[in-house]
Amino acid sequence: MNDLEGITVVALEQAVAAPYASGRLADAGARVIKIERAEGDFARGYDDLVHGESAYFVWLNRGKQSIRLDIKDDADRALLERMLAKADVFIQNLAPGAVERLGLDAESLRARHPRLIWCGISGYGSEGPYRDQKAYDLLVQAESGLCAINGTEHGSARVGVSVCDIAAGMTAFQAILQGLFARERTGEGRTIEVSLFHAMADWMNVPYLQARFGGKPPARVGLKHPSIAPYGAYTCADGKAVLISIQNEREWQRLCEQVLDEPALATQPEFASNTRRVTNRKRLEERVEASFAALPREAMIDKLTTARIAFGRLSDLDDLIAHPQNRLISVQTSAGQIEMLAPGAVINGTQQAYGEVPALGSDDAALRAEFSQP
Repeated sequence: MNDLEGITVVALEQAVAAPYASGRLADAGARVIKIERAEGDFARGYDDLVHGESAYFVWLNRGKQSIRLDIKDDADRALLERMLAKADVFIQNLAPGAVERLGLDAESLRARHPRLIWCGISGYGSEGPYRDQKAYDLLVQAESGLCAINGTEHGSARVGVSVCDIAAGMTAFQAILQGLFARERTGEGRTIEVSLFHAMADWMNVPYLQARFGGKPPARVGLKHPSIAPYGAYTCADGKAVLISIQNEREWQRLCEQVLDEPALATQPEFASNTRRVTNRKRLEERVEASFAALPREAMIDKLTTARIAFGRLSDLDDLIAHPQNRLISVQTSAGQIEMLAPGAVINGTQQAYGEVPALGSDDAALRAEFSQP
């Protein structure tokens, strides 16, 4: 039996954040009914790189049913109401103010369905001066300060995946699971609000605390660490780069003795503590770079492994595709079977099955027949 078997989720969703949350619920065995416009979730059109389908949509929508509804139409709205009457969870990420105009806000819906877990995902939440502001991932990366700490000394950069959307989707998923667990005890549903800004702001707490209480916002240092040294990417003799991370003085000593072959470096006053190494980063980097440049990457990795120094290869996407640690899952799409990277959690003793990615409106007829009567 799947963990969430018997749980029905109605998702009035689009793009990334809400589909991420409902997609994880579907993976756990919930029945997820995805409500789409006639033209479909606009994420279907983000690209056509997966045998003609969108990579975003294929990633986030496996295991769901798709029905096209015009919720401003009386008949379709009545159909949606009949679905909600049998739902355990309602997820929406419509534009600010839309659910209120439609009468699908938490207060209205939960008055009719007290056991319902209502989850709304927005850009900035329902309070504050920005509550009506539209928000997309990159805009929130900038607004939350993430871009200020990401990039190099030459300028800011975006994180290359939709990190604010994903953070909001993860936050919504965990809050919904908590709500379902609480309902088992109380019999009552609950209202959950998640915003891209607040989900990302939570992740920004370390630089926030450093800046607010220490007066020292982290600098943009590319692949280096703003407050630890040495920590970053170093190019080896074959032109390939490896990243290392030195977390304590024992590791620093081992690096000097067994990797850099300069044991005296560990106790030089300018490098004798992490704070001093950060202060004298430029001179430190020159010494480390010279040692790494003398060996091919795999030879350097052998030394790092022997010295028990944490490292990571600087992989490109071809490296990721061929990575020996990958776990893959197979998912059926309307264009055929495809493989994708597996979710992060492994639950021992279970056999996970992943549902098909729905074609637009693939369940129109079946769902309209099922919910034709109260």
